[in-house]
Amino acid sequence: MDAMTVAIAGASGYAGSEMLRILANHPSFKVTTVTGESTAGDTLDRHTRHIPGIENMVIEPTMPEVLNGHDVIVLALPHGISGKLAKKLHANCAIVDLGADHRLESEGAWKRYYGGDFQRPWTYGMPELIVGKGANGEYAFQRENLPDASHIAGPGCNVTAVTLAFQPALAEGLVQFDDIVADLAVGYSGAGKSLKRTGLLAAEALGCATPYSIGGVHRHIPEIMQNLAHAACAGCCSGNRFGSALIASTCSKSQADAASVAKRINVGFTPVLVPMSRGILAVVSAKLTDKATLLSDSEIRAIWWNAYRCQHFIRLLDEDEMPSTADVLGSNMAEIQVAVDRQAGRLYGFAAIDNLNRGTAGQSVQSLNIALGLPEDQGLTTIGVAP
Repeated sequence: MDAMTVAIAGASGYAGSEMLRILANHPSFKVTTVTGESTAGDTLDRHTRHIPGIENMVIEPTMPEVLNGHDVIVLALPHGISGKLAKKLHANCAIVDLGADHRLESEGAWKRYYGGDFQRPWTYGMPELIVGKGANGEYAFQRENLPDASHIAGPGCNVTAVTLAFQPALAEGLVQFDDIVADLAVGYSGAGKSLKRTGLLAAEALGCATPYSIGGVHRHIPEIMQNLAHAACAGCCSGNRFGSALIASTCSKSQADAASVAKRINVGFTPVLVPMSRGILAVVSAKLTDKATLLSDSEIRAIWWNAYRCQHFIRLLDEDEMPSTADVLGSNMAEIQVAVDRQAGRLYGFAAIDNLNRGTAGQSVQSLNIALGLPEDQGLTTIGVAP
C-alpha cells in the first residue's frame, strides 16, 4: 500500500514541526507539502534541521489550492484561521486541526474565551477520554467514535494533562464538582513560537517561573470543563454508551440533567511557565465526596487502574513514584499518579506529558491512526529521552 500524502499548514511552528517530526518516521504517511505565512519561500533547513531528509522542501503559502489534493491535511494554525480555511478544503480527505477552532461544543464558551465565528465541533481527538460507562462498570472511551472520522479536532495540551490526571474522579463521583483546582507547570514551547512578550526572552525566562493567563481567562478552561463534564455525565449515566458529540447526549437522561452536570463543574486553572523547553506537569485536586471518604486509598487507586489498565499510552505509576516531564520527553506517553490528602479532605491527580507530542501532534496522529484503520500506536513511541 502506498503511503498517504500529507500537507501540513503551519509546518514551521512548534506544533507543525512536531507533527512533521512524527510523520517523517511514520510508515503510512508521507509529507509532500508544507506551508506557512511569514516563512513562505524558505526551505525547511532554516526551521527544522533536527529532521533530516526534508531540508530541501520549500514552504509554500497557506492557500486552499496548495493544500487540496492530499490524503491528509494538518492545520497547525492560530485560532480563527483554521476554521475559515477548513471550509475551503475538499471533503474527500482527512483533516486534523491542531488549533482550537473545532474543539468546543458550546458557542457561548467560544464567544466568551475566543470571540469571532463559532465553528461546529469536529470529532474530538482524545482516544482515552471517558465518555460512557457500561452496566458492568467498564468505561467507554472516545476511541469508539474515531473510526472513519474525516475531521478531527486535536485537544489542547493543558486540557490533555488535566483530563487524564482527573477524569476518573468525576466518572466515579469521588470529588465535588464545584471546587476543582488545576495548577500546571508548562514549558515555554506551550506559549508558541512567535515572540509575544519580553518575558519569553531567554535572559528573562531562564531561572524564572511565571504564572500567565490567570484569573479564569485562559482559553483552555472551557475545554477542560467540557471534558470533565463528559466524564462526570458518564458516571451519572451508568449502563449507557456515548453516541453523540454533545454532552447533553452522552446518556439517556434528559438534556436538562446532562446540562446540569456541566454547569456544576467549576475549575480554577493556573498555568505557570517554567524554564524548560517542553513538557507539562499537572497537579489537579478537589474536595472529597462522602463516597470517597468511605473508600480506602487502595480502592481509590484501583479506580485509576481500572480506567487506564488497557491504555497503551498511559502509565499509572507505582505508589511511591511521581510523574516527571523528563521521563515522557519526546514521547506520546502520559504518566499518571493519584493521592489522597485525608487531613485536607482533597483528592489529587497528577499527570506529566510532553506538550508538543502527547499534548498536540502525537495525540492527533494517534487519533488519525484510529480514524484511518491503522494500528493506534503506528509511528508513535512510549519511550522518553533521559536525562
